[in-house]
Amino acid sequence: MAFEEFGSLLSEICSHSPLAADRPFYWTIIANPRAGGFTIKARWKKHLSQLTEYAGKAAKNPAGKICGPSETARNQGGPGAERGLLFTKAPGHAKEITNALIDEASKAVGSGEKRPLHLIIAAGGDGTSLEVMTSLSCLGEKQREDFVVLRLPMGTANDGADSFDLGEALNLIVEPPALQKQRAVQLKTASGKGPFFAFNILSIGLDAFVTHMTNKMKDKLPGDSYKLWVDVAALLYDKIYKVGLMDVHSFDEQGNEIKTLEEKLLLIAVGESGRRCYGSQQWILPDERNVCAIKQMPLYKKLALKGLLASGKHADRDEAILWNAVRVEFQSQYPLLAQMDGEAVLLEGNDFPAVIELTEPLINILGKRDRRSWV
Repeated sequence: MAFEEFGSLLSEICSHSPLAADRPFYWTIIANPRAGGFTIKARWKKHLSQLTEYAGKAAKNPAGKICGPSETARNQGGPGAERGLLFTKAPGHAKEITNALIDEASKAVGSGEKRPLHLIIAAGGDGTSLEVMTSLSCLGEKQREDFVVLRLPMGTANDGADSFDLGEALNLIVEPPALQKQRAVQLKTASGKGPFFAFNILSIGLDAFVTHMTNKMKDKLPGDSYKLWVDVAALLYDKIYKVGLMDVHSFDEQGNEIKTLEEKLLLIAVGESGRRCYGSQQWILPDERNVCAIKQMPLYKKLALKGLLASGKHADRDEAILWNAVRVEFQSQYPLLAQMDGEAVLLEGNDFPAVIELTEPLINILGKRDRRSWV
């Protein structure tokens, strides 16, 4: 019943959106039924109230002349499909659905007709959003113009969502802002492993270990266990992974080298922009700077610094180095983990040197830039 109401109300909101008043408009809702926004009763009760409220607001707009759920959604069938709602069944399924939508859009070229605009609503956690965005990032520039993405906060952490509050996210459909194009953060390795993409934060080191352990144990420790693993990592990370010297070179848009580090580093985090968080709103990038490196330090300092991450106050500590860059090259003395919006991979000797860099602006989104204003 929760899913039926979700699909019905969200479809009603989309049908009255002025997002694509001058071209055919289709939507697809890719939902992870295991996401906390559906399964945690208190959250779902709040979400249902917000959906009902914004369906009422949307009804004041005229319905679109040519709009409806995508053909991909309607053809796949299942509960809610006629309203554009599709459920993911396993990791990788959101990517499969997005690829099917890409095929649908590629066939919609008629002589003299305007190409349809497809709204993809990712209604799950950061993993669901990552799969959607990664598939779209592989398209050519012209094809990408057929799509716009809205990432709803239906997961546990929602650090990559386009708003932390569902009501504010729904309002982006009812009163769409000017579309923005989001970059990706890309990781390339010397071995050819990858490339890997993130659309919020890509990082290496201690926090990637936290991500890895959270994912590994999520079935045994349901809910938001990220903060538990932050505590464990502060105690054990450098007992499990050696923290050696890292050689880091970073560059600006013009290719000028702007900062060099040769330090023992616990982590490096690179955001698509500044003012970004991860791990259930840990503000690792609290201001306009999009790169943060944290030096190795004694245990008592780790414990003190850990408590400052939620507010971003670590930026004032000597152990934290923040700056802006579009490209960060690094060489690590020892293997370490990398994480891309909550998905982890191990980097070993032949993967170095590795590069983290920002791509050109790629994907139309309905999000807002000043993420710190959300809290």
